[in-house]
Amino acid sequence: MKGRDYLREGYVLKSKQEINKDDLEKINRYTRRDFKSEEVYTFSVVLCDNEIDRDGERFTTDALQSLATLFLGKTGIFNHSMQAQNQTARIYDCAVEQDSERKTQCGEPYTRLVGKAYLPRSEKNANFILEIESGIKKEVSVGCAVGRVTCNICGADLKKGGCAHVKGKIYDGQTCCAVLDEPTDAYEWSFVAVPAQREAGVIKSFAGGFGADTDGIIKSMTENGGEITLTKEQGRQILDRMERMRGEAECGRIYRTELQKSFVKCAGLANPDIPAETMSRVAESMGIEDLKCFEKAYRQKADEILPLSPQLAASKKPEKSGTNAQFKI
Repeated sequence: MKGRDYLREGYVLKSKQEINKDDLEKINRYTRRDFKSEEVYTFSVVLCDNEIDRDGERFTTDALQSLATLFLGKTGIFNHSMQAQNQTARIYDCAVEQDSERKTQCGEPYTRLVGKAYLPRSEKNANFILEIESGIKKEVSVGCAVGRVTCNICGADLKKGGCAHVKGKIYDGQTCCAVLDEPTDAYEWSFVAVPAQREAGVIKSFAGGFGADTDGIIKSMTENGGEITLTKEQGRQILDRMERMRGEAECGRIYRTELQKSFVKCAGLANPDIPAETMSRVAESMGIEDLKCFEKAYRQKADEILPLSPQLAASKKPEKSGTNAQFKI
């Protein structure tokens, strides 16, 4: 296989794929009845590879070998939206292909995971098949979980903590990246507009630590239409963050309530002609910054009108004028 064949944009391969007896046997493992070759449409798709992707991460060759087994029988969907109506095709065969003439950024032989997918020929699927044939539907992204993530520079376990190296930076001629290994699950593969891998695209899900921060999860939910697959650990992190946010929201509510009370009280002293009910409604409609500003201004006016003094402070007796007290000896 020539190295330039890997440079083809997208993941769905352009070459025609003949359906032979072996293919039919593998396809019919997933069907309720035996289908004939003319009843199904098949195509090959590059699922992922060992090149550094846009997230500064890459799979090991061993990881690709494991994923070849894990992706068998997995369905293809759109934009990682895990709904039954979005199922489009199913992987019936996987193989790891290596191009010894092409090297990755890390100096390894370029290796990719290629899956064979099928879907029934029907009136409903006619437009989708046409989109594949015309090259409209070609980029894909896969969802999976890995058990091991390490720094390729120092070998640090990134799931247990970070290291001093930065992904994308070059150290002694080597590009820093996170190495993904020991896959534990493969969820699905999706047709997407922009995959994470430059020639494939991967949306990765980790068991914890590196890559499992809630900001990253929320970002993925936003980018993928609000639906992604979470591990048990990621779900726990989301719940923990929600619990912290509830506590912070309660503190914020108490603070605003006290601020509104102070605003209404001070406004009443500064402008006694305005009813307290009116000031309460005004306070409710204000943003927190405006409320703080008006509360401070009214509090200063209230202090001028009714200055506060300590209860135990000595009272200062006014001097009587005309007594020449300042000249007494």
